[in-house]
Amino acid sequence: MKYQLSLAAMAVIAVCFAGSPVTNDGILPGSSLHGYGRCLINGNKQLELMGSAAHTGFSFSGKECAIYASVGNPSGHAYLQYELDGVYQKKVRISSNDNSRNDASPLVITATTDGTHTVWIYKNTEALTGPVFIDKITGSQLKPLQEAKAPLIEFIGNSITCGADADTSVAPCNMGGYEDHHDAYFAYGPRVARALHTRFMMSSVSGIGIYRTWNMDGPSMPQVYEKADLQDSSHRLWDFKKEQPAIVSIALGTNDLSNGDGKHQRAPFDSATFVDSYIKFVQLIKSKYPSAQLAFLTSPMVHGDKNILLQNCLTAIKAKIDAQYASASPVAMFFFPPMKARGCAGHPNEEDHAILADELIPFFKGLLSE
Repeated sequence: MKYQLSLAAMAVIAVCFAGSPVTNDGILPGSSLHGYGRCLINGNKQLELMGSAAHTGFSFSGKECAIYASVGNPSGHAYLQYELDGVYQKKVRISSNDNSRNDASPLVITATTDGTHTVWIYKNTEALTGPVFIDKITGSQLKPLQEAKAPLIEFIGNSITCGADADTSVAPCNMGGYEDHHDAYFAYGPRVARALHTRFMMSSVSGIGIYRTWNMDGPSMPQVYEKADLQDSSHRLWDFKKEQPAIVSIALGTNDLSNGDGKHQRAPFDSATFVDSYIKFVQLIKSKYPSAQLAFLTSPMVHGDKNILLQNCLTAIKAKIDAQYASASPVAMFFFPPMKARGCAGHPNEEDHAILADELIPFFKGLLSE
């Protein structure tokens, strides 16, 4: 799976390509934007950003543009993060489109100079906290951006992959809501993708495992993976023909091995069930992406005997998958070194995600060059 990109090609991945102006009245509808990651154009002709770090881009002329974004829950909120001219800016709170709320105003982006500018916006929060709806962009000479052609890595995982509990810039760990501590943009997956000049999508859900969640019997990742918004109750299915990843990275097991919350009955970890469920999930992925390179990751949050158990399970799964798909590339595996995470609730923080990404970059670089 050898991918060779010229320096020029790698440069435009960050900037991407602009299409033709959609309108001449200073409005770019959400339905005209190109969405990447777990997102879709809904029945209201909005771009619905669902999964962690789902993103879209556009260009504008002048010094200012405005993004009209909202969430569906009148009392809820989410966050976007954005780049201006290829430089990360900040995390912005997004609320409902109820104009009586002070934080429901459009997100105004201001450049320091005139000229043409590019903007990429990313959903900071995960699918479980609800979608962010992009209704329209206003400004001058608006054009939607498309990502340049490059290998795509899909990152399947749990709260670690989501970037949950990684950020305390809005509120300390013991204050605020769960969504306030998310930081999808600086999670290890997007960091790896930016370093290697690849594209990425995140199919991750906090608390989830291969056959159970951190404190309940379900829903598990195999139960939600085919849902567009990764919600078990959803009737919207994901279109797997939309993208064909070069690599599918799976980082699950932390929550299967969890001791639970002490409130719900928790059976001991069942390695046979874990292995069987994992193999069936890989078979599902193979049915969607037959040519993708598979990568199994352990967990930086699982230590000691549990870490050894997880490694042994993944080794057994790899052996069975490699035998079943003998003509395909063997499953690649990466075992994280133990980490004492410094984020909220024992999760990696932004600095920890940078460490995880640095550990993973040579691994994924090697897979892309094979």
